[in-house]
Amino acid sequence: MADTQIFDADARAIPFSDEGVGPAVVIVAERGEEIGYLAPLAHSLVEEDFRVVLIGHRAGAEAPDAVTAAQDVEDLLDQLELPAAWIGGHGFGGSAARHIAHRRHDHVDGVLLFGVEAGDELPAPAEGIPMLVIQGDADEVTPPANGEALREAAPGLVSIVAVEGGGHRFPATHVGATSWAIEDYLDWD
Repeated sequence: MADTQIFDADARAIPFSDEGVGPAVVIVAERGEEIGYLAPLAHSLVEEDFRVVLIGHRAGAEAPDAVTAAQDVEDLLDQLELPAAWIGGHGFGGSAARHIAHRRHDHVDGVLLFGVEAGDELPAPAEGIPMLVIQGDADEVTPPANGEALREAAPGLVSIVAVEGGGHRFPATHVGATSWAIEDYLDWD
């Protein structure tokens, strides 16, 4: 994994890593997780010629809500001069990605969700932006039913790939299946 850096604008201390060249994929970590758990997934995608930016959450601060986390991600992407990318996240990180898709519609190529959080405060899929949901079929934190409900809300925009035997931490425990789903869906070859 690329060295972890700190985006310290306004004393937010947001950890991130940025490696690779090619089409950009941004992955926001689950709340309460260090970005290192996503390093094997990032490495796998970098090997397939993607640029991968992993983003964590404010250090030492009270956990932000998804809107605040989305703003943190947007500010970091501006700092990195990354005009467009596939924006995604694991659990809570995916909720932040959904907000970004609405707020920066012209800068989001698509949304990648590793498990889907449920909640009335979450926006519907952004119009015209494709969404790939990768979900562990044994995930009890963000159960597969959440992804199915999202697909029903936006047929034609939301695709789902199940990771067999994957619990909530499937992006770290089932790296090959997760990476393959992204590579196959984006099909840059």
